[in-house]
Amino acid sequence: MSTRALGATASRLALALSIPLATQLCVPRIAAAQDGNLAWGYNSYGIPGVIDMPAAHSREDAELGFNIVNFAGQTRVSAAFQITPRLSAGFRYSSIQNYNGGDTLFDRSFSYQYRFLDERRLVPAMAVGVNDMLGTGVYAGEYVVASKTLTKRLRATAGIGWGRLGSFGSFENPLGALSDSFKTRPKADVGKGGTFHPDQWFHGPAALFAGVEWQATDKLRLMAEYSSDDYTRENGPTFTKKSPFNFAASYQINQTAAVTAGYLYGSALSLQLSFAINPKHNAHPSGLDPAPPPVVPRPVGGGKAAQSWSGDPSTLENALKPALAQQGLALEAMRIEGRRLAIQIRNDRYGAAPEAIGRAARVLSATAPVSVDRFAITLSEHSMPVSTTELKRDDLEAFEFHPVGGELIRANAAIDDAAGRLPPVGGVYPRFSWNIGPYLRPAIFDPDQPVRADLGAKLTANYEPLPGLLFTGQVTQKALGNLDQANRPSDSVLPHVRSDAWLYYKESGPQIPQLTAAYFFRPGRDLYGRFTIGYLEPMFAGVSAELLWSPQNSRLALGAEVNRVRQRGYDQRFDLRDYEVTTGHLSAYYQLNDNFFTELDVGRYLAGDYGATLSFSRVFDNGWKVGVYATKTNVSSAEFGEGSFDKGFRISVPLGWVSGKPTRESYSTVIQPIVRDGGARLYVPDRLYGLVHDDQASTLDGNWERFWR
Repeated sequence: MSTRALGATASRLALALSIPLATQLCVPRIAAAQDGNLAWGYNSYGIPGVIDMPAAHSREDAELGFNIVNFAGQTRVSAAFQITPRLSAGFRYSSIQNYNGGDTLFDRSFSYQYRFLDERRLVPAMAVGVNDMLGTGVYAGEYVVASKTLTKRLRATAGIGWGRLGSFGSFENPLGALSDSFKTRPKADVGKGGTFHPDQWFHGPAALFAGVEWQATDKLRLMAEYSSDDYTRENGPTFTKKSPFNFAASYQINQTAAVTAGYLYGSALSLQLSFAINPKHNAHPSGLDPAPPPVVPRPVGGGKAAQSWSGDPSTLENALKPALAQQGLALEAMRIEGRRLAIQIRNDRYGAAPEAIGRAARVLSATAPVSVDRFAITLSEHSMPVSTTELKRDDLEAFEFHPVGGELIRANAAIDDAAGRLPPVGGVYPRFSWNIGPYLRPAIFDPDQPVRADLGAKLTANYEPLPGLLFTGQVTQKALGNLDQANRPSDSVLPHVRSDAWLYYKESGPQIPQLTAAYFFRPGRDLYGRFTIGYLEPMFAGVSAELLWSPQNSRLALGAEVNRVRQRGYDQRFDLRDYEVTTGHLSAYYQLNDNFFTELDVGRYLAGDYGATLSFSRVFDNGWKVGVYATKTNVSSAEFGEGSFDKGFRISVPLGWVSGKPTRESYSTVIQPIVRDGGARLYVPDRLYGLVHDDQASTLDGNWERFWR
């Protein structure tokens, strides 16, 4: 078992064991009261608010909040993300017993809030929001709200709401003065849900709501509010609403978790648990990385006086291999020409590539001949060279202990495309690695059972006989879980490319989710290529080819991918079903700024439909990624079915953030409100943009401060 395999296994185990500790250490600074000041909270909908009503404050930038609340036959589970300091978004999954006198309703909905005015000495904070923007309309409502801190421990909130938030104590819409169309609220034909109805927003009767919060102690916050929500369809069948007033007490368990108990609408007790983490704050700020080796300076004047080195390259190679391996780096290729030493390395350990470059440079300072005064360090992925960073040896020796040494190193360094291969060193190929560890396969938002999951063991093996040629296989064995209890036959009128996923969970025994052969290559400068064949993912097998154009210092990258695939048997072994399809996309990737990315994919999907997927992601220097996507194809809402179109969230958590130990492993998941067949894209391992972007110049500059770590 390789060092990387052992590290991956340990990291996965650490994910399961260390999350409670990590989240205690990863402190969202405004989640709790600070220095006796008021704490900000989430309301029962999982958005910034008082008890059931919204408020005008925002959470800390980048905070991820998770909430669960139960009262009077209603349960809401929600997640919220503070996308920017002013913009927040939330997703909730709710169950309402006897909704409108019928059965239990399971509902999914989205909310957005934008704070357009900051609080000042005489001015309140103000925000505007839309609830249930893409849902069935059960929680549809809009609002404008203001919050003002009156004293160090007292805050007041007041607002005006429409839709559901304008259903109690209603009056004529003041926006009717602008246009008569605002006076009435059109009835929305929500159909299968998942559609926009901007013609409803801020239309119809309006109502006022208000709230007050008092920070009794540093941990205890008391709240009271007047609600403008009449709970029209729940009042009676679900619970009896006797009063518009709500009262609650929130206790801050620690700096990441709070519990809130309340008495709502004069008849119902409520209980809410809130939990928050922030990707911007490292769980282990100092990290648990082993100490780097020191820079070894040359004798004074030795470098300039020395002649070009003419020794045996194998001697230098034999010295570099173990020294780099000790730093979690593998030497793949090397060339020494005059006073320049060039190496190609595989980074097996560090999530931030500049850390790998910095450690490799220090190893070179101790092993390179004194005549060498320039180091060229090439980063590779699957033996495919990506970028080359050229450094001056004198700079390493001069700036190791300089207060801004990293910045000075970068100012004098050159980062360029690594076109062309260096001569491979001996003994690298063939190489084989494997690891075994746990896997978690969740399935959420099934209308019959909101949360299902399987837990088991996964064995992964990689074999690379030649540079760029990679064979990969995975075998899984379920240990426990309830995914096999799903029994909701698909009603899709499209080919069942995803909606029969529940059938793939029914089979027992070992499964093979992936078994592929892939070749990675560089067709030319700024170009990357991939060809993959085999069992590409749990549901499809076939061939996939991809070409990516991605210049080193460009915000824009362009890609093209084509696949010919056939559906796999439900046992995820070697059987194939009859359905075949050609699918592929043209992709544009654009880096909006250092942390925000967007991607547009246009092409043909697995069900044979044509359309586009638009994605937005926020990527943090420590490896966290949080994103949202939406897909619209030529499949109508009626043909698509429940949800109207495909959409969801993507989250990727670096395991090093949890454990504090350097690793390139991460845990990624996609959260979809509903899994249907329209807009379904093939899952292909190691798509090129995600593979190479972290090693390119624009990303290296983003976290260059880790060069000296």
